[in-house]
Amino acid sequence: MSRHLTIRNSLYENRLLLNRVVVSALLIVAASLGLVSRLIYLQVVGYEHFSMLSRDNRVKISPLPPPRGLILDRNGEILADNIPTYSLEIVPEQTPDLRSTVSELAKLLNLSDEEINRFDSLRKKHKVFDSVPLRQQLTEEEVARFSVKMPYFPGVEIHSRLLRTYPYGALAAHVVGFVGRINEAELQKLDPATYSGTYHIGKTGIENAYESELHGKTGYEEIEINVQGRSINVLGSTQPVAGKELRLTLDIQLQKIANDALGDYNGAIVALEPDSGEVLAFVSKPSFDPNPFIHGIGREEYNTLKISPERPLYNRALRGFYPPGSTIKPFVALAGLEAGQVSPTRRVICPGYYLLPGVSHRYRDWRKGGHGGIDMRNAIVQSCDVYFYDLAHRIGIDRLHAFLKQFGFGELTGIDLAGEKAGLFPSQKWKKKARKQKWFPGETLIAGIGQGYVQITPVQLARSTAILANRGKIIEPHLVEPAKGDPPAERFNPIQRPGRFIELAPESWKLVIDAMVEVVHSPRGTAHGIGGGLSYKTAGKTGTAQVFSVGQNQSYKGMRVEQKLRDHALFIAFAPADAPRIAIAVLAENGGHGASVAAPIARQVIEHYLGDRP
Repeated sequence: MSRHLTIRNSLYENRLLLNRVVVSALLIVAASLGLVSRLIYLQVVGYEHFSMLSRDNRVKISPLPPPRGLILDRNGEILADNIPTYSLEIVPEQTPDLRSTVSELAKLLNLSDEEINRFDSLRKKHKVFDSVPLRQQLTEEEVARFSVKMPYFPGVEIHSRLLRTYPYGALAAHVVGFVGRINEAELQKLDPATYSGTYHIGKTGIENAYESELHGKTGYEEIEINVQGRSINVLGSTQPVAGKELRLTLDIQLQKIANDALGDYNGAIVALEPDSGEVLAFVSKPSFDPNPFIHGIGREEYNTLKISPERPLYNRALRGFYPPGSTIKPFVALAGLEAGQVSPTRRVICPGYYLLPGVSHRYRDWRKGGHGGIDMRNAIVQSCDVYFYDLAHRIGIDRLHAFLKQFGFGELTGIDLAGEKAGLFPSQKWKKKARKQKWFPGETLIAGIGQGYVQITPVQLARSTAILANRGKIIEPHLVEPAKGDPPAERFNPIQRPGRFIELAPESWKLVIDAMVEVVHSPRGTAHGIGGGLSYKTAGKTGTAQVFSVGQNQSYKGMRVEQKLRDHALFIAFAPADAPRIAIAVLAENGGHGASVAAPIARQVIEHYLGDRP
C-alpha cells in the first residue's frame, strides 16, 4: 500500500514539474516578445522622441536677454543707459538644499533680510529651472570671495548682465520713467519666450510707453552639461537683438534750465515747438531719483517718497489738475469774436466788480478800483476780470465749452506717455450728469476767468498755447521723434487728428495775439516786467489761480495766507510772436502772482532756447 502511494505521488510531481516548465517557458517567451517589442519601439518607432529627450538631458537651453535700447535727448545726450554688472543667481532645481545655500551665501556676502525676501518672492514667480538673481551689482571683492567657494554651492553662478541706469537722475524721471522688477500680475500677461531671462520691465514714462520697442528680442544658448549639471561646452547660440534706440525731442539742457528756474517752487513747465508738437522741456517738480527702483527700492525709502506731502512721484505736468486762471482769457476772447457776441471796440465799464441782472452778489475784479471803460484788447493786456465776466455771460457756457474744446480744453492731448488726464471744461450737460444739479449763470462768469470747475493740466495748457501760436493749426505733443508712418502719439489718442485747423477770421487771431504781445511789451501789460531787453517780440498771458475762495467781505492778503493756500502762478507764452519757435506753459504752485513769479521763469527758458538757436 505504501509502495502504490509513492508511485502515485511521483507521477503527480512529474506532471506538476512539466506544467511549471511549460508556464515558465511561456512567460519567458512572452517577456522576450515584450522586450523585443519595446526595443523596436524605442529604437525605431520612438527614436526621434527619445533621442531628443536624451539630448535635452545633456543640453541646457539658456536664454540670452537682449540689451535694452538706449534713450537719448534731441542732441544725443544719453538719458537711459546700460552698464555691465555681475549678478549672483541661483537655479533652484540644481540646488539640493536651497534654504541652507541661501543662508550660507548670506553669511558669505552679508546679504540683508530684504534681499533674501526679494529673492524668495521672485523665485515663486518663476520656474524651478529658471536662474533667479539673489544679488545684483556685485563688487569685485564679492565676486572674488564667492569664486573661491563656488564648488561648494551647486546651482549658484555669477552672470554678467547689463543693468539700466539714468545719468540725469531726477531731472528727467517723469519723462524717461524707470524700469523695475517684473511683478506677478505682469508675468501673467507677458510672453514667456519674449521675456525669458529678463527680470525688468518699463514701469513709467517712456520706458513704459515704448516697452515693446525698447525691450528687444531674446536670444538662446545651447549648453552641454555633465551629470552634475555643470556647463561643459557651448554647442550653439542665437544672439539676442538689442532694443530700439529712441531719440527724444527733449532738450536735456533746456530741461535743466527750466527745472532750475522753478527754484524752490513746486510745479510744472512744458515747452513745445509749435509747428511740430515736439516737446522741448517737460518738468514736474519735485521729482525723484529713478535709479533705486531698478534693482528694488527699499521699503522705508519708498514709503518716504510715497507719503511725502510734496508728492515727488506725482507727474504734475501730465496729471496735475489746476485752474488756468486768466491764461484762459485769450481763448475766451476768440470765442466771443467767433460767436459774434462782441465787437472788438465795444467797451465795458469796470467799477471793480460785476453784477448779474437782478442779483446782488458782486463778482470782483482783481483790481479793487476797477479798470474803467475797457475794450477787448486792453482787457487782455490788463487782464480785466469784469470784461470777461460780461463776455462769458454773453457767450453762454455751452458755446464756450464747444469752442474751447477745439483748443484741447477738457481733452487728452495725445502725448506719448501713459496715464495722462484730460482736465475739464464744464457744460450744462456735464454738471447735470456729474453733479446731478442744474447750471447757474454765476458759474459761467467764473468759468470765463478760468476758475470754478475749469481744470487743466500743464501739458494741456502748453498745447492750447501752441495752437494759438500756430493761429489754429492743431498739433499733438510728442516726445519720441516720429518714425515713418503715423506719429507715435496716435497709439494713445487716435481721436486727435494733427494737421486740422481751427478756422477763424485772420483779424481775430491778429487782435488777440497783438494784445498778448502788449501783455509783455506794453507798460500797461501785466507781464511788462519781463519785456525789457528782448530782441524779439514775445506774446504772453499771466494767470493767478485761487486755491480757495474768498468771501464777499474778505480781503486776500498774500503774506498772511499759509504757503500751501496761496494762489498758483501761471504764465503762457510763445516767441517770436510773428514766427513762433517755442510755446510754453509755466505753473508755480502757491507762487502768488503769474506776473512776478511765472513770467520770469518762462523768460529764462525762452531766452535759453532761442539764444542757442539764433
